[in-house]
Amino acid sequence: MTDDSKKAGVKKPDPAADQILASRRNFLGKAALGTGAALASTTLAAPAVIAQTGPIKWRLQTYSGAPLGAHVIKPQIDAFNAAANGEMVIELYYADQLVPTSDLFRALQSGTLDAVQSDEATMASPVDIAVFGGYFPFATRYSLDVPALFRYYGLKEIWEEAYAEVPNVTWLSTGAWDPLHIFTVNKPIKSLADMNGLRVFGVPTAGKFLSKYGLVPVTIPWDNVEVALQTGELDGVAWCGFTEAYEVGWADVCNYALANSVTGAWFGSYFANSESWKKVPPHLKELFLITIDQSHYYRDVWYWGGEAKLRVEGQKMELTSLPPAEWAQVVNDSKGFWDEVASSSPRAGKVVAAFKKYAETMEKAGYPYR
Repeated sequence: MTDDSKKAGVKKPDPAADQILASRRNFLGKAALGTGAALASTTLAAPAVIAQTGPIKWRLQTYSGAPLGAHVIKPQIDAFNAAANGEMVIELYYADQLVPTSDLFRALQSGTLDAVQSDEATMASPVDIAVFGGYFPFATRYSLDVPALFRYYGLKEIWEEAYAEVPNVTWLSTGAWDPLHIFTVNKPIKSLADMNGLRVFGVPTAGKFLSKYGLVPVTIPWDNVEVALQTGELDGVAWCGFTEAYEVGWADVCNYALANSVTGAWFGSYFANSESWKKVPPHLKELFLITIDQSHYYRDVWYWGGEAKLRVEGQKMELTSLPPAEWAQVVNDSKGFWDEVASSSPRAGKVVAAFKKYAETMEKAGYPYR
């Protein structure tokens, strides 16, 4: 990489990234054409009762900005709107468009929003399991760990129980996103000491854990991150994996990527305003849940393939890693963090116990699980 290419804001060429992004653009282009045709046809075919009463209309806001939202939610919303046959329409809003991300929960509970896609920690969900939403250090290694934990290790029941205690908010589903890496503009991380004082945009739980090593989590609107990296307000991001960093443009500004990852997958969820959810007929509820599952599947494949390809073939950032002894220290430190969180409430203790049991099972199962 030349000195000129290291200047913040200069787009760096990368054949591997271009291949992945071109594939995504092609997919979305076809999806948009299909959706347009479907909506055009269903407008004519809509039952008379719909023409009289109008469709159910929802407003859904996601934690993500528009470039990332093109993957993590837009295909799902487009598919739902087309398949709903004019009976229901969901308007999609990206990060901070209707309400600040930190106000997502309150807006959902009050009915300002009908639905939200986010993790609990980012949207300040007032439940005792909020700390597990997003990146909980070393809770996962692979994206499939998330649905496995919810299906086989009791997390589904724990989440349902927690939100049953919260007025007017219904938890619908949790899926996996990408692993967490740290990307920096001008300061490579080659030891734990290099983290000291770095100002990074990041998610709350991982940020709290990494602050142990001097990292300084900074919260700003998502759309302002790239400019903040260019101006020096931020030294880097600890928010996502390689696929997102390339997709949203942060890899064009950051020059270094820490290969060590403190967790393998982000916990992201869908929530509905309970009163809004009650008004949706059963067949449309089922359709929404089916398209959520489709969205989970789409992200699993996009992240799984993209992460590996960009780590190996990506040319925009130089990879660094921590010395083995220091990385072992980080892994060991996470055990104390787990115990601290487990003691915060009986329900949090159940989640940590599930994580421990799952990790033990995966280690005993061996390849290809661990």
